[in-house]
Amino acid sequence: MNQQLSVSKRNGRKEPLDLDKIHRVINWAAEGLNNVSVSQVELKSHIQFYDGIRTEDIHETIIKAAADLISKDTPDYQYLAARLAVFHLRKKAYGQFEPPHLYDHVTKLVEDKRYDAGLLTDYTREEYEQLNDFLDHDRDMSFSYAAVKQLEGKYLVQNRVTGEIYESAQFLYILVAASLFSDYPKETRLDYIKRFYDAVSQFKISLPTPIMSGVRTPTRQFSSCVLIETADSLDSINATSSAIVKYVSQRAGIGVNAGRIRALGSPIRNGEAFHTGCIPFYKHFQTAVKSCSQGGVRGGAATLFYPLWHLEVENLLVLKNNRGVEENRVRHLDYGVQFNKTMYTRLIKDDYITLFSPSDVPGLYDAFFEDQDKFERLYVQYEQDESIRKKRIKALELFSMFAQERASTGRIYLQNVDHCNTHSPFDAKVAPIRQSNLCLEIALPTKPLSHVNDEEGEIALCTLSAFNLGAISSLDELEELAELAVRALDNLLDFQDYPVPAAKNATMGRRTLGIGVINFAYYLAKNGVKYSDGSANGLTHRTFEAIQYYLMKASNKLAQERGACPKFNETTYAKGIMPIDTYKKDVDTICSEPLHLDWDALRQDIMQYGMRNSTLSALMPSETSSQISNATNGIEPPRGHISVKASKDGILKQVVPEYERLKNNYELLWDIPSNDGYLGLVGIMQKFVDQTISANTNYDPTKFEGGKVPMKLLLKDLLTAYKLGVKTLYYHNTRDGASDAQDEMKPEAEDDDCAGGACKI
Repeated sequence: MNQQLSVSKRNGRKEPLDLDKIHRVINWAAEGLNNVSVSQVELKSHIQFYDGIRTEDIHETIIKAAADLISKDTPDYQYLAARLAVFHLRKKAYGQFEPPHLYDHVTKLVEDKRYDAGLLTDYTREEYEQLNDFLDHDRDMSFSYAAVKQLEGKYLVQNRVTGEIYESAQFLYILVAASLFSDYPKETRLDYIKRFYDAVSQFKISLPTPIMSGVRTPTRQFSSCVLIETADSLDSINATSSAIVKYVSQRAGIGVNAGRIRALGSPIRNGEAFHTGCIPFYKHFQTAVKSCSQGGVRGGAATLFYPLWHLEVENLLVLKNNRGVEENRVRHLDYGVQFNKTMYTRLIKDDYITLFSPSDVPGLYDAFFEDQDKFERLYVQYEQDESIRKKRIKALELFSMFAQERASTGRIYLQNVDHCNTHSPFDAKVAPIRQSNLCLEIALPTKPLSHVNDEEGEIALCTLSAFNLGAISSLDELEELAELAVRALDNLLDFQDYPVPAAKNATMGRRTLGIGVINFAYYLAKNGVKYSDGSANGLTHRTFEAIQYYLMKASNKLAQERGACPKFNETTYAKGIMPIDTYKKDVDTICSEPLHLDWDALRQDIMQYGMRNSTLSALMPSETSSQISNATNGIEPPRGHISVKASKDGILKQVVPEYERLKNNYELLWDIPSNDGYLGLVGIMQKFVDQTISANTNYDPTKFEGGKVPMKLLLKDLLTAYKLGVKTLYYHNTRDGASDAQDEMKPEAEDDDCAGGACKI
C-alpha cells in the first residue's frame, strides 16, 4: 500500500514514500541522547499519509512530535527536536543538509542584497578559504529546540514576508565576527575572528538581538539601548519625539528623561499662557514610541523617568493604573521614578516630602544628580520660601503610593540617582547621570536636544553582550573572553550608522559598552550555593570582581593601541578612582570576601594610558539570547525547572541546564523565602558593575495573611536595596496563583527585547 503513495519533494518532484528514510533521520537525531525513543516520536507523529503529501509537512509533524515529548524526566527530547529542526532549516536554506562553502554562500547573498557588500570587498578569496576552515557546522547540534526556533524566528537572515530562510547559525556567527574585525590588520584579524567565532558559537559569549539579526546585513544600527533627555521647551520636546521615532524604527529600546518638564499651571511667557503640565507631553512621547513597528511585529517600547518630588507626582504615579479615563492615563509607557537619600531619610524619620515644579526651583533639578549636599541645602531652602508654589505630603504616604502602583502594575520602576552618580565611572559635576534606559541597566550621561540636528546634545547609546557563566570552568577564562568582547563591541561603534547627530557625538566621545552575564542560576546550582542564604555571596564577589577587572584591563590595553575615548577626562577613572573605591560600604556587612586581583597596578595603567571605553558592564535581562545558549535568564532564578514560552511557532519548552544532575541544587523563584538574599547578591554585583543592574523584586501573596503582601515589607525591600547601593529596580513580580509545575504552567508571553525594545539580549 505504502509503495503506491508518493511524496512531493521540496523541489516539486514526486517520488515514492520511503518510511525507512524517515526512520533513519529520526535515528540520526537521537544518536547519543539519553531517554529518547525513536518509536515514541514516530508513534506520536500521527502522520496521516496521503498521496502527494509534502516532505515539509512530514518533517514539521515529526519535529512537533519530538518537541511535545520534552519534559523534566526526558529533557533530551529538546535536542532531538532541535536536530530535526536544524535538518529541516538547512534543507529550506540550501536545498540540502550540507551547507555550501562560505565564499559561495556570501557571494550569493551579497548579490541578493541580503548581506553587506563589504563582506566581499574586505576579504580575499584566500581568506574565505581559511574562514571556511574555521567553521564547525556540527555545533548546530548543541542547540536546544527553543534555541533553533528563536534563531529561525528572529536572528537568521530571511524574507519576513515569504518566510524564506537563507542561512544557518554557524554562518551567522562567523560573519558577525568577520564584520566586526574587518578593520583589523590582515596579519591579526583572522586570529581574532577565529577566537571570537569559537567563543560565540560555543556559547561562552552571548550576543544581543540587534547584533545577531543585523550585523552582516545592509542594516547598520546595533545599539540595544538609547537614552534621550528632553529639556522644558517645545523645540526640545519635538526634537526628542523625532529622535524616538528614528530609533524605534531601528528596533532600539528607548529611555526618555522628561523630569525637567514643568508642572500643570506653571506660567509660560511670563504668565501669557497656562502650562498644560506633563501628561499631554507624555502622551506625545507615547505616540512617537508606538508610531513604528519593530520588524513588522510590534510597536516600540520606552521607559520614561521623572523625580519623586515633582509637583505632579501623585498624578504621574497612576498613569499605568487601569482605573481612570484615557485623558488622565498614559498606559503604554513604563515609568522610572527617581529617588535619593533625602527622600529615604524623610521616610525613615516619618517626615514630609515637598513637591515642586522643576521650573520654580532654580538649580534644584541639576543638583539632584550632580551634588547631593547641594540638593539637600537647596531643597530645605525652597521648602522654607513661602513665595514658591509647593505641596507637602507625608513621605510614608508617597512611598506607599509608589509601592502600591509598582505592585499593581509590575512596571513602575525605581532609580536611585545618587548611587548612579556617586558610584559611577563619570564625574557627576561634568557628566551627570540623569536617567536610565528601557530595562533599567544603563546609566549614561545625556544632554537635551535643543533642535533635531543638535550636535551639542547627547543621546546615549549602549551596545550590549554577555558572558555565559555556565560555560566557563575557571574565572581565568574571563580574561580572554573580556578582550574578545571589548574589541568586538568597540569595533561595532565605528561600524554602525547613527541616524541622529547627537547619538554619534555621544558615542564617539564616550564609547560606552555594557557587558553582562547569563546563566547565573545554573552557575550557582553548579557550585552548590543558593540565592537565599548568603552561601553564594563569596562566589558572586569573586566572579564580578574578575569580570570588571578583566573588562577594564581589556579596555586599557585597547586604549594603548588605539587611544583612549575622547571624553575619558570626564570619567572618574581619569582621576584614578575605581569601582572598588566608591561602592556602598554596607555591602561589607554581608560579604567579607577580599579582593583577589591587582587593582592598584590596573589603576596606574589606566591613569597612564586611559580607557578606550567609558563604561564596560551592565546586567541586562536576557530573555531570548539565554534561550539561544540554553541558559537561564540573566541573573534571575528560574520559576520552574522547565520554562514554557508562547511564540508564533507555538509552545517552546526548555529545561534548565543539567536538570537530572542538579535538580536539587536549583533554587526556584517562588521557593525563595524573601528578597533579602537576592538583593544582597545584587548589591555585591553592583560593587563592581559600572552601570547598573536589571534587578527584580518578587512576592508570593499566598505566604501572607489574607493573601496580601504587607506594605511594610514592600518599603523594607526598597530601603534594603538602597542601603546596599542598588542603583535601579526593574520588575515587581507577583505570583499569580497559577501552578509552576511543568504540565500546568501558564505559557509566558513571548517577551523578547524588553517588551518591544531591544535591550533584552
